[in-house]
Amino acid sequence: MSEAPDKESKTEEPTEKKVRDAVEKGNVPFSREAATLASLLGILTVAGFFLASDVARLTTSLRRFVDNPGAWPLENRGDAIALFADVGIEAARLLLPAVVVLTAAGMLASFLQNAPRIVLERIKPELSRVSLGKGWKRIFGAHGQVEFLKATFKLVALCILGLLALRAGQHGVVGAMFMEPSALPSLILAMSMRLVSTVAVAAIVLVAADLVWSRMFWQRELRMTRQEIKDELKQADGDPIVKARLRSLARDRLRKRMIAAVPRATMVIANPTHYAVALRYVREEGGAPLVVAKGQDLIALKIREVAIQHGIPIVEDKALARSLYKAVEVDKMIPPEFYKAVAEIVFFLFARKAGARPVR
Repeated sequence: MSEAPDKESKTEEPTEKKVRDAVEKGNVPFSREAATLASLLGILTVAGFFLASDVARLTTSLRRFVDNPGAWPLENRGDAIALFADVGIEAARLLLPAVVVLTAAGMLASFLQNAPRIVLERIKPELSRVSLGKGWKRIFGAHGQVEFLKATFKLVALCILGLLALRAGQHGVVGAMFMEPSALPSLILAMSMRLVSTVAVAAIVLVAADLVWSRMFWQRELRMTRQEIKDELKQADGDPIVKARLRSLARDRLRKRMIAAVPRATMVIANPTHYAVALRYVREEGGAPLVVAKGQDLIALKIREVAIQHGIPIVEDKALARSLYKAVEVDKMIPPEFYKAVAEIVFFLFARKAGARPVR
């Protein structure tokens, strides 16, 4: 069993077929950081357009329950179900915009990177996915190192940006002690949006770098060895040995068919040893003389041998035999430029057959 080629031997860029096969199997370049950025932008969208009003509505609903609990009887199972249903509906109204926006953002981040496709092979169970050796290689390989560097960058950036955001809003935090409690949610929301916006700006830089890296890493993983390219070309065009064998079989069939058709000929125009062209011309059939067989060297000798066995006249004309062999295919009528030369031979043979001229 041949060993898999190492990465050092994969020096050639992937062919279009290799790329197409990889895409069909679901192996496409993908940046997880793009999904993270989409989630941050989705959070900003929810916080800016939905969160404040939805929280206020939920607070109002819960306040009615806290301020006047007696208005919510809990005497039986139906009362409890009605209470939980009311609270659940209000919570769902709060969470639904977030779920929709974040889901749409995640799907959009994936669709913008690659066209959606269903690949069942990606979800097929494989033992290699739970292999300790392959898992260790994924963690400590080039891809794992890059993922570690990205995680470190995100952690450091998040800490730095968080400290900067807290320092910028420290006066607001101190002043919150003297604010009305009802104003605290707005302050917390504003600070949170400022922090998330700052992280999103930093994430844009990380996403741009990760998109370039993911494409380069994917392209590098698809590289091929020269032998793999040769094997692919051989598979696409057919094995030269097999093709040569098929051509040889086709020639053998053609030779057998031509030899079998020689008895139908009415004349053979030949070079003494190198070329032989068997023609059929019957006036009643109409049309120009038809080439029923032609050959060179050994095949030419075989045509002459069969012609002699069946009493078919052989006319030696070196120039005409060579020209007919090169210009006319088997089962084709001769072109007009040969009419005159062949007509003289036909007239000669008819005359000899009728006894108008002595046999030479």
